[in-house]
Amino acid sequence: MSMINYASREINCKLVYYGPGLGGKTTNLEHIYSKVAPDTRGKMVSLATETERTLFFDFLPVDLGTVRGFKTRFHLYTVPGQVYYNASRKLILKGVDGIVFVADSQVERMEANIESMQNLYDNMAQYGYDLTRLPFAVQYNKRDLPNAAPVKDLQAALNPGWPVDDPVRQRETADPYHPGDQLVYQLDGTWIERAPYFESVAISGEGVFDTLKAVAKLVLKTLS
Repeated sequence: MSMINYASREINCKLVYYGPGLGGKTTNLEHIYSKVAPDTRGKMVSLATETERTLFFDFLPVDLGTVRGFKTRFHLYTVPGQVYYNASRKLILKGVDGIVFVADSQVERMEANIESMQNLYDNMAQYGYDLTRLPFAVQYNKRDLPNAAPVKDLQAALNPGWPVDDPVRQRETADPYHPGDQLVYQLDGTWIERAPYFESVAISGEGVFDTLKAVAKLVLKTLS
């Protein structure tokens, strides 16, 4: 979880981009890195083998304010897309503060998306983390492709929601990013909550910062 550096008056938060191989995780980070002011970011590090690649860098956003007088520095990571690198995936998730699941919108990648989402839940559970209680957003990437699945199908498969047992959270909550939609709602007498979602074309940057800002704000909310 977040680490406090009293010397620099900074809170360090870890965001992990998760999802299937070639879904757009690396493209997200590369776009963010290219747009963040050079004097607010650290060096991008790439750990690569013949078949897997992990990126990470840190940056200090200038528009998200402070928490109790501390600036917030975000450390962004990607995980290897292939399931057989699960040990690396689990290691990167350790101490995570927020997660972005990057799904590949192509119809033929639905099974890979589902497999990766289940793998995320499984790995989080092994650490004792409850994904439904952590800052979490879903990004549907590659929306510009002709074979992109409808968002409603992606939502049904990857973000159908989870039961809300805490009475304090059992109230209708509007989705601030999609007017008319709800993040928390009642269905047949059961309270359901879904993660916020975003459509993106990461290769052009569309939706990339919308996703990042949403999950970053959720992280800051947990710190305040």
